[in-house]
Amino acid sequence: MEELLPARLPVSVIISARNEAKNLTNNLSAILTQNYPDFEVIVVNDCSYDTSDLVLEDFAKSYPHLKVVTITEHDRFKTGKKFALTLGIKAAKNEHLLFTDADCKPASEDWIARMAANFTVPASQIVLGYSPYIKTKGFLNAFIRFETIKTAISYLSSAIIGDAYMGIGRNLAYTKTLFFGAKGFASHMHVLSGDDDLFVNQNATPDNTVIEIHADSFVYTHAKESWQAWFRQKKRHFGVGKIYKANHKRMLSLDALSGFLFYILLTLCIVFNFEPWLAVGLFMFRLIFQVIVYNKLFKRLSGKDLLWYLPFLDLIYYLYLNTFGLIGTFIKTTKWK
Repeated sequence: MEELLPARLPVSVIISARNEAKNLTNNLSAILTQNYPDFEVIVVNDCSYDTSDLVLEDFAKSYPHLKVVTITEHDRFKTGKKFALTLGIKAAKNEHLLFTDADCKPASEDWIARMAANFTVPASQIVLGYSPYIKTKGFLNAFIRFETIKTAISYLSSAIIGDAYMGIGRNLAYTKTLFFGAKGFASHMHVLSGDDDLFVNQNATPDNTVIEIHADSFVYTHAKESWQAWFRQKKRHFGVGKIYKANHKRMLSLDALSGFLFYILLTLCIVFNFEPWLAVGLFMFRLIFQVIVYNKLFKRLSGKDLLWYLPFLDLIYYLYLNTFGLIGTFIKTTKWK
């Protein structure tokens, strides 16, 4: 068990919520009751037309450190998540900001403490956390969890070597000074998504970014339960990759294409009987190497059960990367909820 470093930095937790009455009811108390001496929780009620206002009003009666910012829909000025988060950041009284979503629940009462402790590292301005999906039955859930872990291994390991290229808004922290120094989301406000990964991509440096992957710092959420809902979500996410820095686009493209070509060539060798045993041998070597590398990582990132399905999930993963990478090039979305 890693010792929990003492952290006394005041923290502002910011949540943007649109029509999230049910999720706020289920999850907000776990954030408001964190074991941390000095924090506030800011919920931006972003043009909700459900009962979110009533839910937040009830919470505010019991938790004085809850601050609610309300945005009302304008006929001509349509707002998105970045606008809502910007208002939440402006309303925050503290320098150190911690972000999550209304459908997320911290794994422990020490979530804030674990994330905030990283700001004691000299020069740190960005803390990248991890947010796994809750395990349920079905192939879609297994694949979403697998893709999440693979993505986390990539962005967390890149941050460790000083080349951070993204983070996830379900569990992300940075300073107010960094946000306003970078003029917030101004450079990509025209893009629907990217409040998390584009901000990190443009503002992370080898010195200002750290990671936190203790199990107590995880933030859990439910995966999409239908292919249609998952597809809509991914359309939003993949559209921002083309705005990443050039070296990060090359790195991610190389990974996607190399994995895809490996399976294409493997299939061709077997179908056309071209050195099939050599091809199978290379596949087994790659699989054994993956298992050795992934064993501890998947266990630590709440996905040890997925290792049993590694060959199949890995194949689907690279098909998915290339398919959605192509889709993201052409499709533009205009709604975040």
